[in-house]
Amino acid sequence: MSEPVLLREDTGPIRRLTLNRPAALNALSDELLAALQTEIDALHDAPTIRAVIIRGAGKVFCAGHDLREMQAGRQSKDGGQAYFADLFSRCTAVMTGLQQIPQPVIAQIHGIATAAGCQLVASCDMAVATRETRFGVNGVNIGLFCSTPMVALSRNIPRKQAFEMLTTGQFISADRAEALGLINRATDPGAEEAAALDLAQVVADKLTAAVKVGKRAFYEQLQMPLDEAYAHTGAVMVDNMLWRDTDEGITAFLEKRPPDWAGHN
Repeated sequence: MSEPVLLREDTGPIRRLTLNRPAALNALSDELLAALQTEIDALHDAPTIRAVIIRGAGKVFCAGHDLREMQAGRQSKDGGQAYFADLFSRCTAVMTGLQQIPQPVIAQIHGIATAAGCQLVASCDMAVATRETRFGVNGVNIGLFCSTPMVALSRNIPRKQAFEMLTTGQFISADRAEALGLINRATDPGAEEAAALDLAQVVADKLTAAVKVGKRAFYEQLQMPLDEAYAHTGAVMVDNMLWRDTDEGITAFLEKRPPDWAGHN
């Protein structure tokens, strides 16, 4: 039997998902997209998991879509139109699904993250990469503009820099990605796993219910005009303030003691 294309490992409250197609540079095949969707669906009902890390096996994080599968899709009578529409729809569901689950998701990146692989980085809530990592949305180099990766990328970095990446197909370094806001931090090679775990643990130690409501509100308010965003998040904070554990957290802070939270859920 062949190995699963996606590996899952739980370490306490942290779940690590490993893209496991190293020979194919962890390209997002139909099978891998389906496996990611299954895991995303399961995380909606995984209250003991408080943070998620996505990483890649082998030499790189992810080289984007599986071009061999895409070319095979052309063999249908419509030249691949229905397959391509379905493929990009399924990929979009995975990318948006990462932002819809309650747990913060951290990308742990090394090697390269290109095209849909760069989209995956941009779709995660946070990202850590080695300084030797290169990032690109370089489909234009083969005649395919990275239009769907553009959606996530342009919501992470300034528009002129995003447009340059998309139209030139050139790579940027991890240091440049950090400066632009695509990743949170760049580490020495070999230190990215510890950095991702440390970041995940910091998040996992917070009141889970507060992180959950905060993540949902974060993405909701990004789509709203300023006044509507303040009204919405103000209502979220009012509700949050009425929680027993929030009362305890503030009281503990004022009394200079650790909070005695009733639970993380």
